[in-house]
Amino acid sequence: MSEECLICGAPLKYLDHDTVMECSLCHKREPSKTCCENGHYVCSECHTAGLDSIVVMCLAERSTDPIELLEKMMSKTFCHMHGPEHHVLVGAALLTAYNNALPDSLRLNLAEDLPEVISRGRQVPGGACGYMGACGAAISTGIFMSVVTRNTPLSTDSWRLCNLMTAKALEQVAENGGPRCCKRDSYLSVLTAVDFVKEHLGVEMQKAKVRCSRSEMNNQCIGKKCPFSGSGM
Repeated sequence: MSEECLICGAPLKYLDHDTVMECSLCHKREPSKTCCENGHYVCSECHTAGLDSIVVMCLAERSTDPIELLEKMMSKTFCHMHGPEHHVLVGAALLTAYNNALPDSLRLNLAEDLPEVISRGRQVPGGACGYMGACGAAISTGIFMSVVTRNTPLSTDSWRLCNLMTAKALEQVAENGGPRCCKRDSYLSVLTAVDFVKEHLGVEMQKAKVRCSRSEMNNQCIGKKCPFSGSGM
């Protein structure tokens, strides 16, 4: 079991209520619904240690393909098979590719906007797909959209677009079913966002074909039911 407990590799347990647990790495105590069968718990902060390094990485990228950027970030040591880091990576990949696809005169300030995407994405807790009915990777597309449109709770047209973006991504995640796979859900969310942005914002990012290379790391892989197995999507 290569991608279960980050401490001992034992299978994870998901509880139906919060229990105060101590992080096995930093020893912080906090409520959580997740631990391994041996009682180990890793908090989100420790689980995503090193995530801030993507700012430097993204600032140096020139690709307009968010899947390519996502794959590079998912290959880093801070990214595991599953985890809340995906709630940040989807939005960061989209923001970077979107900015690179813009004319020079319309470029964003990535040095400011990427940390904002990271900050918002980190507020989406691990396990949101199961406990809140909203996959964090899909929510990350809405975070991306809210940053590029400068959306706030008092906005009008952009408020509609941001919620619609998240809804479209969630629909794709839901239609492919569970159990969760953070890679599958991230791919689905990014590909949905590429089409959505082209239709609603008129900005065309590249849309690479995806073929999963990590199925052996996922003990809950749905195999041929996954749209990214075999020939990919």
